[in-house]
Amino acid sequence: MPNIKSAIKRVNVIEKKTARNNMIKSGYKSAVKKFEQAVEAGNVEEAKKLLAEATKKIDQACTKGVIVKNTAARKKSLLSKKLNAMNA
Repeated sequence: MPNIKSAIKRVNVIEKKTARNNMIKSGYKSAVKKFEQAVEAGNVEEAKKLLAEATKKIDQACTKGVIVKNTAARKKSLLSKKLNAMNA
């Protein structure tokens, strides 16, 4: 445990940021799981709605710096491919 005041503050700030990042990461992972469950169930209309939600959550995570821009693009692309394969 740090003794210096500024180091103590850094520890507190890092804990808050870590909690925020984990919350955001959990949110987008949950959205992706819901979408994939809808795809497995074969529910096209529900999957379209959930794709929009998952895309929004991924974009928010990217904006907050939780995931990198290219990672966000790759995840959105894979989800879109799953939906398109389901429609075809």
